[in-house]
Amino acid sequence: MPELPEVETVCRGLAPVLAGRRFLKVEQRRKDLRFPLPQGFVQRLTGRRVTRLDRRAKYILVHLDGAEVLAVHLGMTGRFLVRQGARTAGDSELLGEFRHDHGHLDKHDHLIFTMSGGPVVTYNDVRRFGYMTLIPERDLEHDAFFHGLGVEPLSAELDAAYLARRAGGKKTDLKAFLMDQRIVAGLGNIYVCEALYRAGLNPWARAARLATPSGKPTPAAQRLAPAIKAVLQDAIRAGGSTLRDYKQADGSIGRFQNEFAVYGRDGQACAKPRCRGTVRRKTQAGRSTFYCPVCQR
Repeated sequence: MPELPEVETVCRGLAPVLAGRRFLKVEQRRKDLRFPLPQGFVQRLTGRRVTRLDRRAKYILVHLDGAEVLAVHLGMTGRFLVRQGARTAGDSELLGEFRHDHGHLDKHDHLIFTMSGGPVVTYNDVRRFGYMTLIPERDLEHDAFFHGLGVEPLSAELDAAYLARRAGGKKTDLKAFLMDQRIVAGLGNIYVCEALYRAGLNPWARAARLATPSGKPTPAAQRLAPAIKAVLQDAIRAGGSTLRDYKQADGSIGRFQNEFAVYGRDGQACAKPRCRGTVRRKTQAGRSTFYCPVCQR
């Protein structure tokens, strides 16, 4: 599933294509994705102007005139394809040398948005785990999809003090703590593994180690907060990570997978200087955890 860097990259790619333009035509080829599309979806979008795009957690938010927001979740295989004008037989996509592609099949093009000025934006989703909804701007933070989400990890709100405040007394492990969307919004398996590695923290250690008995941040929290931000920023600069179905809006792949320090590197030597450890993979809460048992304590 695309995580925060991938969603942020797609959002940035769509912004210059959508912002300031109107939906001239909306072609809805099915009534549902993961969930049913909103009642009157085509009529409610047609003619509306996009004022801006931003991201919340793993959602792309397309703000519309009329104070309504098109919220998009990519699910596992959702992607946007952008073309100038109608698709022709000569069109091609940039697959990229690291991409494991399922091929572009028109039957998976579920929504086609024709924008003013020429761009045609197609939403393609093989497994249909993605979804879209329309939400009044004033109700956004109280909507069922957004209510209770934690802080944005790239915001100033995420610091060592915040981690200590939320972790105090918790018996859950560090990895589960970071992947709890009510605590930090948008983090997933890949970037939690990478952040814990950079911070030198054992994924199975209790989250409570981030706080002193008085609630102040420990050195572990002071290492972890900047490690989270650095991993995400590096991944965004690289255009995200491409493992299977993810592509940027222009058709190109992400390249952060070439910079993974532990994720997917089980059996390889630890990348940290002077560490003689070997990266291991273990199952944790049903997901693969990659870590170095020597330098992550």
